[in-house]
Amino acid sequence: MSSILTNNSAMNALTTLRGINSNLSTTQDRISSGLKVASAKDNASYFSIAKTMSSESSMNKAVNDGLTLARGSIATASLGAESMVEMTTQLKDLLSTALQDTVDKETIQESVNNLLSNMRNSISQASYNGQNLLAADSTGTTIITGVSSSYDSANKTGSVSTTEITVAATDLGTMLISAADGGTGIGSIDLTTDADGDGTPDMSVADALALASAAVAQSTSAAATLGSAEKTLEQQQEFLTNLTDKIDSGVGSLVDADMESEAARLQALQVQQQLASQALSIANSAPQNILSLFR
Repeated sequence: MSSILTNNSAMNALTTLRGINSNLSTTQDRISSGLKVASAKDNASYFSIAKTMSSESSMNKAVNDGLTLARGSIATASLGAESMVEMTTQLKDLLSTALQDTVDKETIQESVNNLLSNMRNSISQASYNGQNLLAADSTGTTIITGVSSSYDSANKTGSVSTTEITVAATDLGTMLISAADGGTGIGSIDLTTDADGDGTPDMSVADALALASAAVAQSTSAAATLGSAEKTLEQQQEFLTNLTDKIDSGVGSLVDADMESEAARLQALQVQQQLASQALSIANSAPQNILSLFR
């Protein structure tokens, strides 16, 4: 039966065209955005997982940036400590020559003072972003190396846990404090002062050499500690970089559009759209045939 009020063929063709246009719009959105899951309505499960993983990735990147800053501070202190090892060794060698009675102690003391001055400069300059781990007043530092979070959907509560390493104070600045200021390290070395006037310096070369030997050991220990901490941070940064890459790759596999497939789908849908439009046009022209019955 033909009807001029109800055109079933046109309605079917229109429904088909609407479906094709909807799919075409979705494909065009995916191509323009590069995402197959751009919002929760596209795939609620994938969207939730992707956002959670992206949050973890962002935290790891932030921690990695913080480690870059901390690593700079540690590396600067490590360089200062290694410089102290060299200079305390030079001090020890210099004092060893003073064991001979024929050596001019005043000349040796002048060289000692110059070395101590260089050491103080090295320590004061081993500062990075306002932090100096070699200074006498240093209390060390605690560095966050990782962050992880969890969420209890049932109780609607979240928690965050961190991993960290602690770099203890080296006290290299303390050993340079002079006796006049209460120091007992190499800053107290004085081979010329004779306070009691008995013709013998208050500090013997052997005592000064013992202080220098202790300073070499302390500087070496500090350099080893800082070097180990720097290596640990380097390894942690490498791990975080790789971890972030893996997480980002996982997120991409969930929400990124397959551009090859979408391009092929776009071509097919465009052809379907043209055919559906032609079919709708044919269906709409069908009632015109009824006019011939009235001629």
